[in-house]
Amino acid sequence: MAEASVTKLYTPDLLGLATRLAEFPLIGDFDYRAEARSRACGSTIEVGVDLGADGAITRLGLQVSACAIGQSSAAILALDAKGHSAADFKRVLAEIETWLASDETTRTPVPDWPGFEALVPARQHQGRHGALLLAWTAINQALSTAPSPR
Repeated sequence: MAEASVTKLYTPDLLGLATRLAEFPLIGDFDYRAEARSRACGSTIEVGVDLGADGAITRLGLQVSACAIGQSSAAILALDAKGHSAADFKRVLAEIETWLASDETTRTPVPDWPGFEALVPARQHQGRHGALLLAWTAINQALSTAPSPR
């Protein structure tokens, strides 16, 4: 029975997303940086972002040491990060936290972010929630130090 859960959790799509992190190296200087660590599993992430004059992300770099759920969640964030602002990431983090705290009976919508559907199987695995949240927490920490756009 446990094998069936693992098979459903680690889908080919989810594992494929994890490989996309190579597109977002944490190389060079970034305007804003933050690190986050999951107490539950020990996963870590460091994120660096550059912002345009409008406060939107122009460049993103990640260093991820996490399970496939944490890696895939970080990749999903990174693949669509450019052009989004601190307010966007704050909203999505709140949606993710609400979604993870709910169950299927409440019909809480999947967070509104491209590709997030690949993480739906992780909702049933509470031990993976910390890893799933890691990138979203780190980017919110990094962006919390940025000045508001004018």
